[in-house]
Amino acid sequence: MYDCRVIQKALEVVDVDQQTQIVAELDGVVMKCVRDQNVVALSTHPYGCRVIQRVLEHCDDPNTQEIIMDKIMQSVCTLAQDQYGNYVIQHVLEHGKPHEQSAIISQLAGQIVKMSQQKFASNVVEKCLAFGSPEERHLLVNEMLGTCDENEPLQAMMKDPFGNYVVQKVLETCDDQSLELILSRIKVQLNALKRYTYGKHIVFSC
Repeated sequence: MYDCRVIQKALEVVDVDQQTQIVAELDGVVMKCVRDQNVVALSTHPYGCRVIQRVLEHCDDPNTQEIIMDKIMQSVCTLAQDQYGNYVIQHVLEHGKPHEQSAIISQLAGQIVKMSQQKFASNVVEKCLAFGSPEERHLLVNEMLGTCDENEPLQAMMKDPFGNYVVQKVLETCDDQSLELILSRIKVQLNALKRYTYGKHIVFSC
């Protein structure tokens, strides 16, 4: 369980010729290595996250695909907030099967506002809005809107350095009915938003 960390560190510090030798040693046994329980550790590594994405793209073995996806699904929220793991989650949202996309969105539902205000997870939320079904998009938008007399979640997101980009993505992707509702909520806050650096982005989007 620790050997993978040693190899990862070696790939970071050795010269190109030695990197080539290490990679050559892995030739023919990549799938065996990836089947190991440390899929999540690999997903949170600057090079490993790329390996996982390429395996998901090109692996023809359904069993291996299933093993990797199972491990990813067990750690969706953790990976979404990681500086490298978020790319793996984004990859599945963009290129995965509909049931895989839905599984990720259902795990993030309920904490969309918090995730939208996190540097890496906010990119994942944007992908949920871009690639989720209309019903899933509607669910996420409603979560951001909060209750009719509340408006706090949306307000917090509009003023946030990362959340404001999620709100802009909502404006790009939501249906006409949701757009009308969101714009009505935003217009109430227009004067206040102008006082905030990130809120201004929303004002310009409107």
